[in-house]
Amino acid sequence: MRGLYPIVDVDALKTRGIALLDFAEQVLSARPAMLQLRAKHEGSRETLALLSALVPRCRARGTLLFANDRPDLALLAGCDGVHVGQDDVPLALVRKLAPTLKVGVSTHDLAQVDAALAERPDYVAFGPIFATGSKQNPDPVVGVEGLELAAARARAAAVPLVAIGGITLERAAQVARAGALAAVIAALMPEADDLADVSVRATAFQRVLCAP
Repeated sequence: MRGLYPIVDVDALKTRGIALLDFAEQVLSARPAMLQLRAKHEGSRETLALLSALVPRCRARGTLLFANDRPDLALLAGCDGVHVGQDDVPLALVRKLAPTLKVGVSTHDLAQVDAALAERPDYVAFGPIFATGSKQNPDPVVGVEGLELAAARARAAAVPLVAIGGITLERAAQVARAGALAAVIAALMPEADDLADVSVRATAFQRVLCAP
């Protein structure tokens, strides 16, 4: 699996005054394989409403929708999956409580990659590959060399790998060469408030990341 994995971040969009569903529509025009809603500071009711609104939009484009951190809300909204971090609900417990959900797992070093792969998630996210401003306390940068090592492990286990952290359009080719998807937040944000620019950016990422 290759291509763009957009993360629709509520906080980032609120800071810019951009309507989340309008932004998501533009991103989905590129038909990414997966899309994640990150709503770190929203209440359960608000997050559920956003996920419920995104489900039909994603299905219309053939895109899998993942909720960040919340398997309960993912189930209630009818999402395809949930993304969990190292300090969130363990993958084994998610599968016990919500066996229909696909599960992606965040990892930040090769030991965590190996531990995650042993549990056979639906994908492993690895990073930050480059320095990122999307998290207040990011883990240490792993670099392209770290990405290539993680990608080799993921290929051997036949589990998709998602690269995350500081990925720009100029850096996307390096992710593509490793055979990973690219999770992107900031680089999809439009210049000024031109939402049409979001579609252009998402399509450009898809073109680079899916190039033969």
